Amino acid sequence: MNNPVWVQRTIELKPKARGFHLVTTDVERALPEIARLECGILHLFLQHTSASLTLTENADPTVRQDLESHFSRNAPEKEGLYRHDYEGADDMPAHIKSAMLGVDLTLPVRGGTLALGIWQGICLGEHRADAGGRSIVATLQGVERR
Repeated sequence: MNNPVWVQRTIELKPKARGFHLVTTDVERALPEIARLECGILHLFLQHTSASLTLTENADPTVRQDLESHFSRNAPEKEGLYRHDYEGADDMPAHIKSAMLGVDLTLPVRGGTLALGIWQGICLGEHRADAGGRSIVATLQGVERR
């Protein structure tokens, strides 16, 4: 029987500009234990309400630019539009974008790697203009490779 593996750690991401940023490499570097797993699950939980996690195209950066344009049109920064404005004009739109996209992902692990599609990448949606670093709680579970 293969040995069960459980790992949980917090991944600290450096501050990023507003927009959508690939963080797949950051996640993989922070979790070298993925290589030990034959079969498993990686759960990522972003500990913030003004940013998001999603899977998206990992090759063409215009996809991420178009995502930013789309969500900015659908949750605009407009004075007087929102009651919650204590932290600036971008705060409530950031909360809306986060609620729409979500703050967690569950990803399969197969044969020692994340079983993502060839053009898929883990993406942080940074929805604030001047946000600080972001924290992701990563929980990895599975069985070791033989």
